Amino acid sequence: MKVTLISIPVRDQEKALNFYTQKLGFIKRKDEPLGGGNRWLTLVSEEWQDGPELLLEPAPNHFEPSKVYQDALLEAGIPWTQFDVKNIDSEYERLKELGVEFSVKPTKMGTVKIVVFNDTCGNNIQLVEEL
Repeated sequence: MKVTLISIPVRDQEKALNFYTQKLGFIKRKDEPLGGGNRWLTLVSEEWQDGPELLLEPAPNHFEPSKVYQDALLEAGIPWTQFDVKNIDSEYERLKELGVEFSVKPTKMGTVKIVVFNDTCGNNIQLVEEL
């Protein structure tokens, strides 16, 4: 068994596509219309293009419990998911230059260093560097 797809709920797929590709550096893999203005929109890591796909899921727009859960996590400051990076400090500076807003600046926590930012689409995302 292996993970091939993970999903992140987004309120606006086009805005999410722009943020995740232009700021975070993901690459669009699939973009297929599903009707009703929704798309099967997946991305892959530039560093791991044959790795798991990231689905930009419009669930909060169509399923109220998803929206409630997403809002609760955002309000509590809890990240929806995390991505690994090689160097937190350089990634933090790069993203800050691009206007990304951080709720947690580079912080050492045991054997890792983390940052948390808002993806502008309803989620906190955590970046992690293993030390």
